This record gives sequence, C-alpha cells and structure tokens, in this order.
Amino acid sequence: MGFISFVGRVLFASLFLLSAYQEFIEFGNDGGPAAKALKPKFNIFINQVSKNIGLGVPHIDIKTVIAATMFLKGFGGLLFIFSSSFAAFLLLIYLAFITPVVYDFYNYEMESSQFVQLFFKFSQNLAFIGALLFFLGMKNSIPRRRSKGRTTKTKTN
Repeated sequence: MGFISFVGRVLFASLFLLSAYQEFIEFGNDGGPAAKALKPKFNIFINQVSKNIGLGVPHIDIKTVIAATMFLKGFGGLLFIFSSSFAAFLLLIYLAFITPVVYDFYNYEMESSQFVQLFFKFSQNLAFIGALLFFLGMKNSIPRRRSKGRTTKTKTN
C-alpha cells in the first residue's frame, strides 16, 4: 500500500512539476508565453476585484506572478512526493489563486465553446483542490506512531 501511495503522489506531483519546468524553460525576459496568456485575464480579474471591494489594488508585475506560481508548483510538487502537508498547502494556494483567474468561464456566454472549455478546466482544478483536501484530511486522521522507547506505565496501589 505504501508503494502505491508513493506512485500516486509522484503522478499527481508530476502535473505540477512538469508545468513549472516548462514555464521555467520559457520564462525569458518578458515572462514567456505564460505571462502573455495570463496578463489580460489577470488585469480583468484585478479590475473586477478593485471594483467590487472599492479599493485600489497596487500594481503587480506579471513576471512576479509567473515566478511565484512557478515556485509554488515546483517546490510544492517536489515536497508533495515526500508526503508533506506543507506541500499540499502550497499547491492549494496555487490552485486557489490561479483557478478563478485563468479559467474565467464566468466572463463568457453559456452557449459559447470557450465557456465549455474553460468550465471543464475550472472543474478539473476543483477536483485537484478536492484531492489535496482529501490528502490533508487523510494525513491528519492517521494516528501518529509512538516511539518504541516510550511506554506509559500505570501505577497500581
């Protein structure tokens, strides 16, 4: 069972690791294709957030956002292989931030083909979030093993 769990974590983490590696290779001076694809959606998201909360959002460089997502995916994916709860939190932060920005199906008409594609990807990322939450729940529900050297003795009178 332990080996199967390890293989599952490696396969799950490979989604994030390969994506981070590809973004790293293509990063360049301008942030690469990931920055070009994310910038218009990120700007729309920032405008909607600032309009809804009534406060101005400070300027955030898109290269910084791409670098942060590369870090969260790469470091989180690498630690997740070793069954780290911290890694699951990093990947959750990444998915919670990027999912509503990149897969903005809510900006399209329901009849359009783009709506269906974006909604499908959005649902897929929600499934990833569910898998990470399940991992954290299972990790916290398994009782910790006590060290063999420490045994508790009860006193009887």
